[in-house]
Amino acid sequence: MKNVLNDHVVVDGHRIATGRHGQGTPVVLIHGTPAHAVIWRAVTPRLVEAGCQVHLFDLLGYGKSERPTAYGTSVAAQGRVLEALLDRWDLKTVHLVAHDIGGAVALRYAVTRPERLLSLTLIDTVSYDSWPSETWRKIISDHLEKFAAVPAGEMRELLTRQLKMAVHDESRMSGEVLEAYLEPITGAIGQPSFFLHQVSHYDSRYTEEISGRLGAINVPVQIIWGMEDRWQPVSWAHRLAKDIPGARLHLVPDAGHFLMEDAPETVADLVNHFVREPRR
Repeated sequence: MKNVLNDHVVVDGHRIATGRHGQGTPVVLIHGTPAHAVIWRAVTPRLVEAGCQVHLFDLLGYGKSERPTAYGTSVAAQGRVLEALLDRWDLKTVHLVAHDIGGAVALRYAVTRPERLLSLTLIDTVSYDSWPSETWRKIISDHLEKFAAVPAGEMRELLTRQLKMAVHDESRMSGEVLEAYLEPITGAIGQPSFFLHQVSHYDSRYTEEISGRLGAINVPVQIIWGMEDRWQPVSWAHRLAKDIPGARLHLVPDAGHFLMEDAPETVADLVNHFVREPRR
């Protein structure tokens, strides 16, 4: 399994696992949940080959980044991490590419800090009140501590089912790929961390509070969506495309929520084309 992270940066006293590859056009990739930077492993080399300098990282509390016990890892907090990383990387302006909950971070950044964005690519992102699902809403409100303490075997089975739902071709989510996703969110450290740093922050207020400001986004935007997404149905993509002025919408057939697993070549090609000529 290719490791796309090769460095780290300390932000606000917390270690963030980071990666930097290639030279050229600056592109920053943000993953979602339940994932980490591994989801970009097949996209990154294609962007590098096309002349991009790719920066990526594990969100605070995710993957190989630090798992703080007394520091929030909400969407708002991740936005502050993003800002600090751009400063540390000395990136005045960037092309931002974001997936799932990372898309919520990116949308908020586009609303509040548009001067730092050359373009924004949203991939199967959460938005409005599209998240969390009814199942996770109930777990969060009624049974969060109970689920955080379920036996390890049951948790692996639950998360395996969830991860297989994230791809259209379930055979892609097996073997070492499946293990790469499970490793940071299972076990004695990963399981409680998953609930503390990820699930407990599934909160649509972070996207709902900016939904009325999407029409003011003044950077080039493209939206890429798997047509078979079972977590964020394609209707949300159409709504975003309608509300964000000039947004380009690309629907990818035979692909699910983890679009970078089902169709990495398509994602890389669309991102590369857009950052080369991101005009509306």
